[in-house]
Amino acid sequence: MGFNCGIVGLPNVGKSTLFNALTATAAAQAANYPFCTIEPNVGRVAVPDPRLGKLSTIGKSAKIVPTSLEFVDIAGLVRGASKGEGLGNQFLANIREVDAIIHVLRCFEDDDVTHVEGSIDPIRDAETVETELMLADLDSLEKRLYAAQKKARGGDRDSVALVALMEPLVAALQAGHPARTAIPPGEAEAVRRLQLMTSKPVLYVCNVAEGDASEGNAHSAAVAAMAKKAGAATVIVSAAIEAEVSQLPEEDRGEFLSGLGLEDSGLDRVIRAGYGLLGLITYFTVGPKETRAWTIVAGTKGPQAAAVIHNDFERGFIACETIAYDDFIAFKGEAGAKEAGKMRIEGRDYVVKDGDVLLFRFNV
Repeated sequence: MGFNCGIVGLPNVGKSTLFNALTATAAAQAANYPFCTIEPNVGRVAVPDPRLGKLSTIGKSAKIVPTSLEFVDIAGLVRGASKGEGLGNQFLANIREVDAIIHVLRCFEDDDVTHVEGSIDPIRDAETVETELMLADLDSLEKRLYAAQKKARGGDRDSVALVALMEPLVAALQAGHPARTAIPPGEAEAVRRLQLMTSKPVLYVCNVAEGDASEGNAHSAAVAAMAKKAGAATVIVSAAIEAEVSQLPEEDRGEFLSGLGLEDSGLDRVIRAGYGLLGLITYFTVGPKETRAWTIVAGTKGPQAAAVIHNDFERGFIACETIAYDDFIAFKGEAGAKEAGKMRIEGRDYVVKDGDVLLFRFNV
């Protein structure tokens, strides 16, 4: 089960610098001119989770295997992308394939780094990109709606249902609102299959100068206000700092960040926000061979959680031995938790919780 976040924004806002820092590589070219990223760059990033080390120590595990999240660095959009301006058609196709959008906004002043619009205004930039995505979605939906309406008039049941799904989305887009604001109740999965870019959840990342990394600035405050109104989240990051951090040995990073007044790295904040954006949680398996983190969508039941490890686990699911993370730590492992009555046997209808330590019973 893979999840990915597409990093989007106008040219020269720091997308590729952030991507390089996130993946600790120089795979994405971070040059000071538009369209330096022509092919999408993809990197898988280990999700930092302090719980893994504690579980591994108690379980005397030989190794730790974190879960991961995929980031896709998508080249900069420009005004007119919905009509193919710049490299619009290719970029829009790449955005359609991701699960969520991380929208990087330039919130720093630097005369040496050109801005495609000639000035720094993150709200304008956000609206530019969102407008292009809405226009592309509207063009795509109107064509499909017209075809579905013709079939619906002929009595085709599937088309009748499709028309009912698409009409409120088209109305929202025509009114200048993203599709995510008009998803009919219970139809999130059906809308997801339409691959609308503005139906995807969005995280705004404010790329600020090094001196503003801890508190932000007026630009990032304006973005936070805009995001709050839209029901979206924001993260303040200095891509320049993250680029430096990614080059440091692991043991030196904490001291470096502390000296800048930061408790954790931008990577950690973006990962946590990305997890929340996608509605993801983590469960663990612990043993002498390894302590491992597994990613599932919140609300997943036991058999489907087991399938993340192997499809046979779901097919032959019997039950799962379940210990909450806090209990596993407090009672120093499986044996102590069992003795304290904190280990439960859960069946098919059990909804897995974040931090659960699981052992699946199955038979195939």
